[in-house]
Amino acid sequence: MNTIQTTKSKLLLIFCLFVYATNFSQEVATNANAGVLSFKTDEIDYGSIQQNADGERTFTFTNTGKSPIVISNVTTSCGCTVPSYSREAILPGKSSDIKVKYATNRIGAFKKTITVISNASETNKVLRIKGVVLTPEVTVK
Repeated sequence: MNTIQTTKSKLLLIFCLFVYATNFSQEVATNANAGVLSFKTDEIDYGSIQQNADGERTFTFTNTGKSPIVISNVTTSCGCTVPSYSREAILPGKSSDIKVKYATNRIGAFKKTITVISNASETNKVLRIKGVVLTPEVTVK
């Protein structure tokens, strides 16, 4: 009785491994045809900027994959950074932009992340911005 139970357990384990391996290989094959977000840069350095200066910068990317890409969401690590992006599908070979506006009324150094969520091969692409907002100089009379 014990030998039959052991054999059944082994067969069940082999079956589960086979099912897992089959599902994994299908997922990899599907991703080979996915769109690919190729950014010109994944980090923008604002450098040293004045308080209340224009905080808008643009990340440009091209779909270098084989399928259209749809960006479902763009999130930021802080409410001080506001993204804007196209909700239209980006076809293979086409380019688009993600604009980010940092609130430059906040004085000091900053490092923020922007996460692009899409159906591309890399479903969560992390972009970064950094810089320093300078304290305004006070003139004494």
